[in-house]
Amino acid sequence: FMLFRNERDNYNSSFVFGFRDFLRTPVTTSCEKQQPSITTTTTKLTDHENTVINTFERVSRSVAHIKTTTVVPAGRDFFGMRFEATEIPAGTGSGFLWDNKGHVVTNYHVVANAAAHHHQYSGGGGELKVKLSGSRKSYEATIVGVEPEKDLAVLKLKDTTTLPEFPIEIGASHDLRVGQTVLAIGNPFGLDDTLTTGVVSALGRDVRGVGGLQIRGCIQTDAAINPGNSGGPLFDSAGRLIGVNMAMISPNGIGGNIGIGFAIPIDTVKRVVNQLIQHGRIIRPTMGIALIDDRLTQAIETQLGRSLKGVLIAEVYTNGPAARVALEPC
Repeated sequence: FMLFRNERDNYNSSFVFGFRDFLRTPVTTSCEKQQPSITTTTTKLTDHENTVINTFERVSRSVAHIKTTTVVPAGRDFFGMRFEATEIPAGTGSGFLWDNKGHVVTNYHVVANAAAHHHQYSGGGGELKVKLSGSRKSYEATIVGVEPEKDLAVLKLKDTTTLPEFPIEIGASHDLRVGQTVLAIGNPFGLDDTLTTGVVSALGRDVRGVGGLQIRGCIQTDAAINPGNSGGPLFDSAGRLIGVNMAMISPNGIGGNIGIGFAIPIDTVKRVVNQLIQHGRIIRPTMGIALIDDRLTQAIETQLGRSLKGVLIAEVYTNGPAARVALEPC
């Protein structure tokens, strides 16, 4: 209790009690008064989004992350100190299961260092590790065969007892259309199981591959293809395999995607891979000629207004069988 001796004391005490009551009163700011109520809503996915999601979940299980290592032989360093043989990383890229027998397809340049050891040391001197999407296990693999001219290689997993069910359907590339949707899955910059989408930007592109060799009839796409995507699959919207991602254009060595990437068409991949699995190498007779591809031939037929029999020769190689019988290009 407090005794008020005069009016002034009474006024002061009333002010003190009133100020205390003010401090005890909850304060509501103007921001709080204006803040709208938050309502939780469920976003409905479009049919296109559901198709992409379902396709990714179905086919991504067979996409592989490939790592290669090489062994530096024992020796002595600059100061004369002896060191033991050391295993070092040699490359990384993407790939995918081709069948349920453990065959994995990738780009030749992804495993080129390991392939050199494979030929020189009969499989020794390095390792290939393959990790499938969603799996913690890394599989050891060996090289079945390579085709540098097409930038393709086939590996074989040593352990095939725990492989996922093979979900990839092999499609076709001869009937692709510019503008149709494509999906690329791979491991860009080591980021596993990355999905990018885009469209077929152009068809029939000639791309300079390993060693400067031209790979004809490639698919051009704006789906992001970055370092580490090499060897990964390119799918159509239904999840059918239509190509193997291999290259991108990087002006001035930037090293990132600018919307121009290339894939080896699946019609070419099928011919090469089946021979590598069966023979370990490409067995083909040669006439020493380069042919004009079917798509360009069809365009020429349209311009001429008539069908063309046989094949059109684009180039005759010097000293080849065709040159010896005096065949000439168109």
